[in-house]
Amino acid sequence: MLSNCLSFDKLTISINDRPLLSGFRFMKRVWHSVDVPNLLELPRAVFLRSQTLAARHAFPMHVHVWNQFVYATSGTLMVTLDEARFVITPEQAIWIPAGVRHTTAALDDVEFRNLYIGDVPDLGMPGKCSVLSVSPLLRLLIMEIAAIAQDADEALYRDKLDAVVLNQIRRLRQLDFHLPWPRSSHLRDICEMLYFCPDNPRNIDDWAANAGLSSRTLARHFNAEVGMSLRLWRHRMRLFRAVEWLGAKRRVTDIALELGFSSTSAFTFAFRMEMGCSPTGWLNGRRDDSSSFVD
Repeated sequence: MLSNCLSFDKLTISINDRPLLSGFRFMKRVWHSVDVPNLLELPRAVFLRSQTLAARHAFPMHVHVWNQFVYATSGTLMVTLDEARFVITPEQAIWIPAGVRHTTAALDDVEFRNLYIGDVPDLGMPGKCSVLSVSPLLRLLIMEIAAIAQDADEALYRDKLDAVVLNQIRRLRQLDFHLPWPRSSHLRDICEMLYFCPDNPRNIDDWAANAGLSSRTLARHFNAEVGMSLRLWRHRMRLFRAVEWLGAKRRVTDIALELGFSSTSAFTFAFRMEMGCSPTGWLNGRRDDSSSFVD
């Protein structure tokens, strides 16, 4: 497995002679770049844009002058910042404040809704990217906005919907489910290798020797940039990838082996300890939630 990882092709798309999506450099297959919509200003304080994105298609790194609420109605999205990665499944959304550099990529075929939100008074939202648990009511509100988006006769009703949507977004529960990402290139290389080869058996001593550093120095640098040890980051990364692959409907046994667990039961135990349910239970919860109005 390690030899295959080392031979991964780097992404060929570039901008200003730099990788367009530096977070995806060690991929087995090429990612395809999608143009960022050419929207210069918001036509209203809450503007809905619906889009589909084919698997392994991604927007380049970009910024908006408005806030963004990204919600996938089907499929799995990965949002990458300079310092973190987020996986978004249909139970979740991500809040991206104005001015934050990011790229959004489809891990499988995705349908998603973007709510572009201006800096309205008393917005009351976090000043950093946050993963939010989407309520059934908010899903219905977004569907309703999409249904009347082109109806000029519904302007007053739309204003009222926008106000309710903003109130709902403020009330959403924040989830501590993201993968912090280092800034320095040598630590990024380690994380990228582990991310795309999560069963890589190397420990911190091996990585330090490869980088020409002592284990203590590497550990100190990693903690300083990422806010946790390499061991804890690796554990979170595996959970992160598990959710990603479960969302893509991969078999639990295949996921367990590719993550480097010795057995499906070992993976199930680790998943249950973190998520409070088994991988199968998590999948069933997604299916139940999609047809239920109970949050």
